[in-house]
Amino acid sequence: QVRVVESGGGLVQTGDSLRLSCAASGGGFSSYGMGWFRQAPGKEREFVGAISWSGSSTVYADSVKGRFTISRDNAKNTGYLQMNSLKPEDTAVYYCAARHGGGGVYLSATDYDYWGQGTQVTVSS
Repeated sequence: QVRVVESGGGLVQTGDSLRLSCAASGGGFSSYGMGWFRQAPGKEREFVGAISWSGSSTVYADSVKGRFTISRDNAKNTGYLQMNSLKPEDTAVYYCAARHGGGGVYLSATDYDYWGQGTQVTVSS
């Protein structure tokens, strides 16, 4: 059973940076596509970005493009979400998700098999 755990959230100010980590256990991480999603209070969960199992392909939501970067280190079974130039509207619980199989990037929450518990990111104005 694959388990993913996010970490790195916190309270920051507008314009600051944060790096979230997604640690996977249970084996096979290097063959899993990975995605990041977020959910703000009173809103539906939304796609943030995704990376292929090899790391060669990434895709981002328009709202974070140019500010956020997804990467992964398969040797460490860990994925990352680097968030720069944070805005108050980035405040949300951020979730990491993993998908078994497929070589591409996946934008829908239903494409993912395993989810973390989420980590809170709060950006003050």
